[in-house]
Amino acid sequence: MSRTIKTTALTAALAMALGAGTANALEQGDILVRGGLGYIEPTGESDPTGLGLNVEADSGASFAFTLTYMMTDHFGIELLGAAPFEHDVNVAENGIKVGSTKHLPPTLTAQYYFQPSAKIRPYVGIGVNYTTFFDEDLESGVLPNSNLDLDDSFGLALQAGVDIDLNDRWFVNGSVWYMNIDTDASISGATNSNFEVAIDPMVLFAGIGYRF
Repeated sequence: MSRTIKTTALTAALAMALGAGTANALEQGDILVRGGLGYIEPTGESDPTGLGLNVEADSGASFAFTLTYMMTDHFGIELLGAAPFEHDVNVAENGIKVGSTKHLPPTLTAQYYFQPSAKIRPYVGIGVNYTTFFDEDLESGVLPNSNLDLDDSFGLALQAGVDIDLNDRWFVNGSVWYMNIDTDASISGATNSNFEVAIDPMVLFAGIGYRF
């Protein structure tokens, strides 16, 4: 009798676990909203500026969010958005600040979810990034009477991430992108120079999500 009770209890527990997994499964038509902290770590630097120096952008953090629509149980389309990121522009050789800029990096990604029925759901994605720069500024003490302009950029984006269910609706998320961001830069005024800047950042995200 004791063995029968144990077997029945084990079967019931297994059924409950499987039922919970099914209840939390991603389905076609689901909308996933995530919000949290985005952190950008540039990995590239500029070509020589014409002033005999290379420049690079430093890291930055801001509020970020994603919206995902599930086309099927496995495939989704995601839009990444964020509040503006702000970066100092420094001389690569010695770290001296020469300017600053802000940017927005909206990114559209096609995603594949490996285990839509599991509580822990890893996924990968590939897409396109569009980055627009604004509020570019040069340090007057370094390059007086000169202006900095950074062109907008289109590039490839690669993504990997994971969702971990808290309950039927809420989940936590961690994800990372690599973005190909190359911009043509120009300095005009008292000093004139044109050069390319490869920002090519790793973007890290940690936050919480809700499924509709």
